[in-house]
Amino acid sequence: MHGTDRQHSEQLFHDRQAAGRAESFDTGACTLRFDTDSFLDHETWMRPAFELLGELRGKRALDYGCGHAMAAVTMARAGANVTAFDLSPGYVNEARQRASANGVNVECVVASGEELPFADASFDCVWGNAILHHLDLTKAARELKRILAPGGVAVFCEPWGGNPLLGFARRWLPYSDKERTPDELPLTRRDLFPLRAIFPSVEVRGFQLLGMVRRVWKSPRVLKRLDSADAWLLRRFPALKNWCRYMVIVLRTG
Repeated sequence: MHGTDRQHSEQLFHDRQAAGRAESFDTGACTLRFDTDSFLDHETWMRPAFELLGELRGKRALDYGCGHAMAAVTMARAGANVTAFDLSPGYVNEARQRASANGVNVECVVASGEELPFADASFDCVWGNAILHHLDLTKAARELKRILAPGGVAVFCEPWGGNPLLGFARRWLPYSDKERTPDELPLTRRDLFPLRAIFPSVEVRGFQLLGMVRRVWKSPRVLKRLDSADAWLLRRFPALKNWCRYMVIVLRTG
């Protein structure tokens, strides 16, 4: 699909998603307010990934493809000067409402990750969750490098496509929260090539190897043991990260 058509399809999909979410807020079924710990602990990779941003107080931070903008609010609560953007006007509207409901200031704009409306070296750190796999990574990486200040860091949490069994499940098995746009696919090793070509430092950390069964199995005690086993296995055998459900990708400008 042509890039413009792909972006239009993505925008429509996420605007529809945002509209459904807006109805739940309007009826009181959901709330725009949230607490930081619940957000950071809702997936096993979130808190470790957030810590990779470093000290946020006084930093210029970007929530890249912000969606519901909980990350933007979390960074603002930590003292960062935060900007959030998304391709979807519906989600940008939710971002503005969520920032207001939680009593923080976040500048919210509609934009594409492949053509950012920000000046060179505008940000000290960038956060993104499940966004890179929607983009042309060569274009996105060039823009990321351009808007990051010297010594800056970008942290992205992305679904990973290295495990063929997980790929089969994603394609054929029913489970909750399976909505996807027509063109999105999890990242693979090949997708890291344009990132490595543009950034001098690209670090990749895997999460949820055995622990990925939490998608269908909810026993806290079992999941805690599996997460501990994952930590041990990935330290001992780093190559196993290719079979994980999610990757945290850290880009540094130098």
